[in-house]
Amino acid sequence: MDLYIPIIVLGVLAFAFAAGSVAMASMTGPKRWNRARLDAYECGIEPTPQPVGGGRFPVKYYLTAMLFIVFDIEIIFLYPWAVAFDHLGIFGLVEMVIFILTVLVAYAYIWRRGGLEWD
Repeated sequence: MDLYIPIIVLGVLAFAFAAGSVAMASMTGPKRWNRARLDAYECGIEPTPQPVGGGRFPVKYYLTAMLFIVFDIEIIFLYPWAVAFDHLGIFGLVEMVIFILTVLVAYAYIWRRGGLEWD
């Protein structure tokens, strides 16, 4: 149990800092509410009106998001593989080539579906 004490202390300190920051901001911050402050903010331009139940987004947004997730996962697996490359030998090389080919299949699918074209 002694090994977990620093981790628990760090978690408690992080929670205390987050809760204290939110509490201090609510106590010391200005409380002048007006219509402009309560409106949605979109980079300084007038916000586009949205339907009551929310709007529908094109599938391209989801395909692009999935592509980013796929490449993030690829990077997560490439770092440990690159560190242990000398110890893995030819088996590790073949496994990583198969893994990269499966990622390229996902990339080709999104490319063919037009997920990378923004008209």
